[in-house]
Amino acid sequence: MNKHDIKRNYWMLNGKFARKGYDWWWHNFTAIDEQTGEERPFFIEYFTCNPAKADVTGVEEPILGQLPANKEKGIRPSYLMMKCGWWGNDATQLHRFIPWKDVTVINTKNGYKLTGPDCYASETYLTGKVDISETDAANHPEWMCNSGSMEWDIHITKDVAFNVGYGAGGLFRFLKAFQMYWHAEGMKSTYSGTITANGRKYKVIPETSFGYADKNWGSDFTSPWVWLSSNDLVSTISGKRLENSVFDIGGGRPKVFGIYLNRKLLSDFWYEGKSYEFNFSKFWTFCKTKFDCKETEDKIVWNVRQETTSAVMETEMFCDKSKMLLVNYEAPDGQKRHNRLWNGGHGEGKVKLYKKVHGKLELLDELQIGHAGCEWGEYC
Repeated sequence: MNKHDIKRNYWMLNGKFARKGYDWWWHNFTAIDEQTGEERPFFIEYFTCNPAKADVTGVEEPILGQLPANKEKGIRPSYLMMKCGWWGNDATQLHRFIPWKDVTVINTKNGYKLTGPDCYASETYLTGKVDISETDAANHPEWMCNSGSMEWDIHITKDVAFNVGYGAGGLFRFLKAFQMYWHAEGMKSTYSGTITANGRKYKVIPETSFGYADKNWGSDFTSPWVWLSSNDLVSTISGKRLENSVFDIGGGRPKVFGIYLNRKLLSDFWYEGKSYEFNFSKFWTFCKTKFDCKETEDKIVWNVRQETTSAVMETEMFCDKSKMLLVNYEAPDGQKRHNRLWNGGHGEGKVKLYKKVHGKLELLDELQIGHAGCEWGEYC
C-alpha cells in the first residue's frame, strides 16, 4: 500500500546484522543524452556490508570477500560499495569500495544520511563518483565490475511507496526474523539532475525519469530472485498514459526464523490513486501467486499471476539479454552464490488488472509496460 515510512528506510546494520549483514539503497531512472537526445537508463546503489569488521584495529582498507587470500582464510567482507552503471548495448556496472573508517551513516528524523569521500546519499539527494580503469578492472577480479567512469548529482522526490506491512515492521526488524527484508519508499519517484558517464553528459528530467527507489537488507540474499517495476504505463483500452500509477513485484523464497517458505512474491499495483496489493503475509486476503521466469537464447521472460479475494493481476514481461547485466554481489559471509543474476532497465510487456465483483472478474485495465526495471536469477 502507499504508506510512507521513513524508519523502514533507516540504516539497519545493528546487532547481529552489523557483524554479518548488508543494507543497500537502490535507485534507477532514465536520463537524456545532452548531445543526441537519446534515452539511457542508469542505476545507483549504496551498498553497506559488515560494519562491525571496521572495529578491528588496523583496518585501513576495504575488506573484499572475493580476494583469493580472504577467501582462503574465510574472512568476511566489510565496506561501503558504490555501485553504479547503465543498461543498454554497452551495459556496464562499476564498483568502488570504501573502508568504514572513511564513512559515516546516521539516522535522523528526516531519514538516513550517508557520507564518504566523493559520495553522499539521503532521502532527497545523491552524489557520487566512480572511475575504474581497464587495467584495474582486469587486474582486480575481486572488484566484480567493468571499467568506466560515472559521476552524478541527483535530487529525488518519492511520490508513491510500497509498504509491505508487518513483515518489515518494527517487531520483525528488532528480531532480525527475516533473512532478507524489502521496502520501497519510492516505488514511483521523480529524479532530476546531471550524470556524466564515460565523458558523456546526461540530464535527468522529472517528467521522463520513470524513477524507482527501494532498499534491501538482511544476512543473505534470496534464490530465486525476482523483481519487476514500472511507472511507464499506457492503457491499451483508452490509449491514455497513466500519470498516477506504478506496479512493483519482488521476492523469491523467503526465509524467516531460519525456515524457508515456499516461493513467494509481494506486489502492489498503485492504479490511479488506489492500491491493489498482493501480499502473502496478509493471509486474510487469501493471496495466491504463480510465477514462471526463464532464460531463453536472447531474452529473460517473466510470467506472474497473482490473486486475492478482491483482484487479479497478470503480468507478462521480457527484456533483451543484450541490454542487461549479470549483476554481481557477494554475501556478508563472503560467498558469491548468485553468478547468473540478470538485471535490466529496458523491460517491456503488458499487465492486466481485474477486480472481482460478486465472484466474477471484470477487466479494470490492460496496460503496455515500458522503462521497466527487472531482475531474475537463481543460485548456480
